[in-house]
Formats: sequence, structure tokens, C-alpha cells
Amino acid sequence: MRRIFLWLCISMFLLMSCHSVPEHPTMVEKLPEIYPDYIGVTIPADIAPLNFNMVDETIDGMDVIIRGSKGGEMHSNGRLADFDIDEWHALTQKNKGGKLIFTVCEEKDGQWRQYKDFEMIVSPDALDEWGLTYRRIKPGYEVGGDIGIYQRSLSTFDEYAILTETAVPGRCFNCHTANRTHPDRFTLQMRGEGGGTLIQKDGHQTWVETKTDSTKAAGSYSYWHPEGDYVAMAVNSVHQSFFTGTGQRIEVYHRFSDVEVLDTRSNELILSPLLQTDDLEIFPAFSHDGKWLYYSTSKPCQMPAEYEKVKCSVCRIAFDAEKGRFGETVDTLLNGPATDKSYVLARPSYDGRWLMYCVSSRGNFPVCQDDADLWLMDLKTGESRMLRELNSLWTESFHNWSGNSRWFVYSSKREDGMYTKLYLASIDGQGRVSKPFLLPQRDPRKYYREMMDAYNCPDFTKTKVELDAHEAYRQVFENKREQVKIR
Repeated sequence: MRRIFLWLCISMFLLMSCHSVPEHPTMVEKLPEIYPDYIGVTIPADIAPLNFNMVDETIDGMDVIIRGSKGGEMHSNGRLADFDIDEWHALTQKNKGGKLIFTVCEEKDGQWRQYKDFEMIVSPDALDEWGLTYRRIKPGYEVGGDIGIYQRSLSTFDEYAILTETAVPGRCFNCHTANRTHPDRFTLQMRGEGGGTLIQKDGHQTWVETKTDSTKAAGSYSYWHPEGDYVAMAVNSVHQSFFTGTGQRIEVYHRFSDVEVLDTRSNELILSPLLQTDDLEIFPAFSHDGKWLYYSTSKPCQMPAEYEKVKCSVCRIAFDAEKGRFGETVDTLLNGPATDKSYVLARPSYDGRWLMYCVSSRGNFPVCQDDADLWLMDLKTGESRMLRELNSLWTESFHNWSGNSRWFVYSSKREDGMYTKLYLASIDGQGRVSKPFLLPQRDPRKYYREMMDAYNCPDFTKTKVELDAHEAYRQVFENKREQVKIR
């Protein structure tokens, strides 16, 4: 009797978990409507499966067959296209430089329909990164929340907390930065009471106080020099104004901002009068060879009343790593006031070929500007173009490069104008950019609907970030900081 009961339970489970398969489906002469829109995207072979849902939520089930142009096949049948990770990677690796062809059928009211096939291109260029780091934060963060720095494996769906407000209660942190995707050099800034800058080198944590009697505030918005000894930082005050009765929710601005470089070997700040002016210098980034420091600058305005007048230019200044000093002249690459635009977040590719930056009508915090778009400059020719392949009607901002400069990640509000989500895309040697794809999730519709955080400050990491949160807690609340000095 016990065996019969067990057999009945197993049979019922199998019947409930099984879905019908399409037989003689009706052909539909259009592409399927899927979420996320992965049709025609270019992907790296080592990415997690690009699972998707049908946009129509009233369907009874779906059936998907993937065939590789160089061979191989896999199948998914159920309420969403949910692909086995190992089978997916075997298929994508086999089809590097080729295509994946998707045949999608859906069942509704007992009838099957088959849509036109669509393709994904599998790039010959590996992504060659373990994962992404990013901050998760509520969009309406005027009342705080469980802010956290997280990392995510790109070949699976696994996410790990690096440091969250749960571990260090009452603290706000951001500006986490690995050295050109190598987390053996890692920084993180904590603002407010008990704040400081974490410098982690080869697994050893040091918390430093970067504010001195000669500087206006602690450092933030950091960026590593390629040799791994220097960190460029902006010194600023961040403020927020919240709107009522308008379509805009928030304006983030800075009352002052300077740029400096910290020598992590001696904990000395390297200053230049050209970067400590009455203008606002912000968002530093070293060139691929470390010989130049890019940054944005704008004229001071009466904030917040004159927030619409903030127009940033992109400039650069020479840096001598051997002597630890700046050059004596500043070059202006993009002139904001002259074009009535604001240019920020200039990020050079690690191969030295491209400069990607953000353009909006005003301000120096583009994630809050609905019209923020990404542009690309060819550093060989100086020519720039809008990346129409990436941009939407909403905000695109905060981009970073993969180590081989063939991929990049950025945040976009294209889905709803409020929540920033992460998108990846490829770029070839001629600057051609592929259609971006949303960061894959196991059940994308469920995940992104239930996810009440916005993503920001994404960056790639070559390996998993190893940070001892207990040690961070101890050092934060013991309030012990190594005081930096002025060189």
C-alpha cells in the first residue's frame, strides 16, 4: 500500500510538472514578443543563459528549440525559456563566431502557434571576466534603505553581497572600484559619520581618512592608475533636491568639487592648483597608459537654484607616475558651455582606442537626467558620435569597460524611467556597437518585477571580490583611520 501511495505521488508530480509539446502548430509570420528583448543581440560564449518569457502572460506554456549554426541543439519546454547552464555553455562555446537560431512556439487555449525564427550572434571575443560589481539602492533613497554593494557571476545567476548596510548599519557607501577589473586593488568610499576610504591591496584592508586641513572633503568617485599604486579621487559635497508636482523626481548636485591623487604606498595626496580651482572638477579617470588624467569640470553656480546652468566640459591633464606629479597645462576635449551640453563620466577603454562619455542637457550627475545618452570618441581621430544603438528615450549612464575592451556595461532606465538596470554590449575594432542585452536572470520577468532596487555604478571584475565584511565592521566602528598627508 505504501509503495502504491508513493507511486501515485510521483505520478501526480510528473503530470503536474510536464507540459505539452507542439504538434502541427499554426505558423505565424512574425517574430515572437519576448521579455527581455534578446532578438538579434550579440553575446559572449561565457555569459549565463539568456532565459526569457513571452510578453503575453496569458499563455499556457512555451516551447523553444535552439540550434547552433556550427552544430548542437538544446530544448526548453515550460512556462518560460529556462535553459540548463551547462548545456547552454556547451552550445555557445561550440558556436563561437557563429549564431544561435531560436524556434519559439507558444500554447494558448489548447492551440500551439510557431513564430518566425530569430538569431543571436555568439561573438568570437570572450568576455573573460568573472562577474560584475554594482550598488543596489532604492530609487527614492531620501529616507535611506538597505544600500549594498553586490557582485554577480556572469556565467551563472549567483549573486553575492560584498558589503551592505546590514553589515555596517547607518552607513552610506558607494564608489567601489577595482583596478581595471582586477580586484586585487579595490577601493570603496563610506560617507557621513564614521566615514572613510577603504583601500584593499592583495587582501589587506586599510581604512584611511582622506580629508585634510588643506582639502575640502574626503575623496570619492575613485579610479585606479594602471600600475596599481595611485588612486584618483574627487573631493566634493553631494546634495539632493526632490521635486513635487513635476515629472522630475530628484536633482543631485555638488556645491564644490576638486580632483586629487592618493599614493597608496605612502598615503600621501598629490595636488595640483589646476585641479583645485573655484570650478568644479569631478569624475577622474586615468588613460590606459596612466599618462593622462581625464575629468569633467564646470563653472560654479548658485545651487540648487541655478541647477539648469551646470554645463560640464571634459578635460585632461598629464600625470607622471614615476615622479608623482601633474603636468602644468590642461587640454579641453569637449566644451560644455560652447555646445550648451554637459559632458561627464569620460571612461577610456583599456586598449587606449576609445573614450566613452555621457552627454545630457545639464548637470554633473547624469543618472538623474532623463536625456542622458552615451557617446563614443575615437582617440585616434578625435571624432565623436552618439551611440544610437544603445540610447533610449530615458537615461543611459555610468558605463565601464571589460578588461579586453571588447565589451562594456552601463545602466539604463529604458524600461520605466525610474529603475536603472544593467545592459551589456560589444564593440569591435571599428567602433561598431552591438544591440545591448539586459543582464540575464533565471526568471527575468519575476526577478525584475520583484526587484525593488535600482542598479548603479556597475563594473567588471576579473575574479570574485574577496572582502572580509566582519573586518570592515570592526574597523568602521572602532573608527580607526590612517590620516593621509599632503605631499
